Amino acid sequence: MSDLCAPTFAELAQRLGFSCAEAGGLIEFRDPAGLENWTLPVLELTIILGSILALIYAVVRLRRHGDPTNLVLWLGATAYLFVIEPPLYFPATFGIDGYVDTMFAHNVFTVDFLWGRLPLYIVAIYPLMATLAYELVRMLGVFRHHGVVVGAVCVGFVHHAFYEIFDHIGPQLRWWEWSVDNPVNQPLFDAVPLPSVVVFAALWPMSLALCVRYFVGRHVDAGTHFTGWQLVWRTVVIGLLASVGTFVLPLPATVFGAWSDTVRGVLYAAELVALSVVAVVVLYRRWSDLRSGNDEAPHRNRLVQWYALVYLAVFAVLWVTALPAFFGATDGTTDNGDPIGNLWYTLACFLIAIAAVVATFTVSQRDSRNNELGTPKRPESVGS
Repeated sequence: MSDLCAPTFAELAQRLGFSCAEAGGLIEFRDPAGLENWTLPVLELTIILGSILALIYAVVRLRRHGDPTNLVLWLGATAYLFVIEPPLYFPATFGIDGYVDTMFAHNVFTVDFLWGRLPLYIVAIYPLMATLAYELVRMLGVFRHHGVVVGAVCVGFVHHAFYEIFDHIGPQLRWWEWSVDNPVNQPLFDAVPLPSVVVFAALWPMSLALCVRYFVGRHVDAGTHFTGWQLVWRTVVIGLLASVGTFVLPLPATVFGAWSDTVRGVLYAAELVALSVVAVVVLYRRWSDLRSGNDEAPHRNRLVQWYALVYLAVFAVLWVTALPAFFGATDGTTDNGDPIGNLWYTLACFLIAIAAVVATFTVSQRDSRNNELGTPKRPESVGS
């Protein structure tokens, strides 16, 4: 649809190998064998399958155990996506093109929405990543022992580790292209804008987890039973407030770094470091307490434990196959003209993600039969 082809998006699309003017309508299907390279369908399968399994688990947990937390988390993450992403794809349509130009363009995948802007796997990755991070933290009992805010910080930290493994390889494999001249994307951390590293990898999942826990999770743990309509409005509010949190949490960098990329980068990094220090200390203490056997067995989610390992294994293969071009790059660009991410940062994220998953396997198994899917307390109704 040519009238939707802003100049910046059209240029990014051309670099990725497709034409903005020829991108299909609201939904378009393609042959997975005809995509840019073999990694695109592998990425799609891994993310979409995981997201579907997470949704099935969430529904089963609600029906069998009366716990809607996972379903609200899944739907809340999806609601957040549809609040945040469309304005970024069509800034002129939303009347913000005077302030925000096109920030990035996704490559075309097997299933795309919105005239080539929104691949199906992007819709799926929000709830999948949120589920992995939230449940790993929940399994270590962080929310139960340290409250809503600290638990949300830990979710942001774990989500950041999983997400940056994906974020730093995407541009090299042509999953998307950043608009590097856009001031909103500055400063860059190799191939990745630092705002993506901090805001979308850590602060938005922190905001989402805080809202999910505050509006639903803590009440469920107290034995509260929600009606369908009560869950509907809470889910909508969670999606909206998580979006507000994504704007509020990085305000120090946004405001004080408005006239300097360097200052903005330092402030972004400071927020991430502060979040990481708190999370590392808390997660280690929870793991240590559970390992000692002095605490009750944590909530269990075997699906998340094993699918997190599948995710890490798939991305390990993707990274290994990308390394020859990575090491052959000159001035941060491969021979094919693709920007490379930061390998050392990615390795650190791999170690953190692996440690988080392994921690959930190595804690005390006492009473695990009763905690595999959770045993809710006696339901209490809550006012709407």
